[in-house]
Amino acid sequence: MKASARTQTTALERLNARENARPRVAVHKFSSCDGCQLAFINAGEALLELAQLVEIVHFAEAGPMDPEAAVDIAFVEGSISTPDEAERIQAVRANSRFLVSLGACATSGGLQALRNFNADGATGWTEAVYAQPEFIDSLDTATPVAEHVKVDLELWGCPVNARQVFQAVRQLLFGVEPVVDKDKLCVECKRQQHVCVLVAQGIPCMGPVTHTGCGALCPAFGRDCYACFGPAENPNTASLARRFDGLGLMPESVAQRFHFINSHAPAFRAEWLAWKERS
Repeated sequence: MKASARTQTTALERLNARENARPRVAVHKFSSCDGCQLAFINAGEALLELAQLVEIVHFAEAGPMDPEAAVDIAFVEGSISTPDEAERIQAVRANSRFLVSLGACATSGGLQALRNFNADGATGWTEAVYAQPEFIDSLDTATPVAEHVKVDLELWGCPVNARQVFQAVRQLLFGVEPVVDKDKLCVECKRQQHVCVLVAQGIPCMGPVTHTGCGALCPAFGRDCYACFGPAENPNTASLARRFDGLGLMPESVAQRFHFINSHAPAFRAEWLAWKERS
């Protein structure tokens, strides 16, 4: 499956040489639940509009299959969790002008990255789950795409926000560097005039350290944020953890707030370790 470097370069050269042709897009799946691909499909009319602007050459969830095609934009969903995936992501990168990691699994390892903290690596998990673990070919860790290849743009979320995806596509196609909203979720709550569940109700909400993108969905219904969109820019996780402690959470519970969907993200991982040592 692994082509020579010259073959890969030639594929991109042929792509660049095309004239008056629609840009080519691929959506690749690695270790994930398919939720971010479904965000594409559930976009409905927006996806039909995108199909008029670009040629979707590989998107297994939707039909087209050409995993080795050279493309202008490659979207990658999922973490790198197996030896095959570690090899395949190299081929995807080599055949793509732009590579965009899509969702929590691709940007921070996702839920499967919880196994990274297991002293036995993947072995302990597979032996506990599978009757014949010897047939499971897995890496000891589940890691973000950016730890293996260059990523041009990261779109966080569990699942990703389809509006952000289509906005990024248009910007990339027009040669504009994509602008990603880096506000914290609290800003989104204020814009929508939601009552702060942390201040008003004393509920341990991750909003102050979480990247916006979901539209403050959980706080809109009086629930606390679970940090689905990962750590925001310059998150003060230590301060928020102390606030949780002040609300009466035990150190173990404080640690668990940072050890969830985006546990492999450095800011969250560091805070989890700090409070885990106290429990």
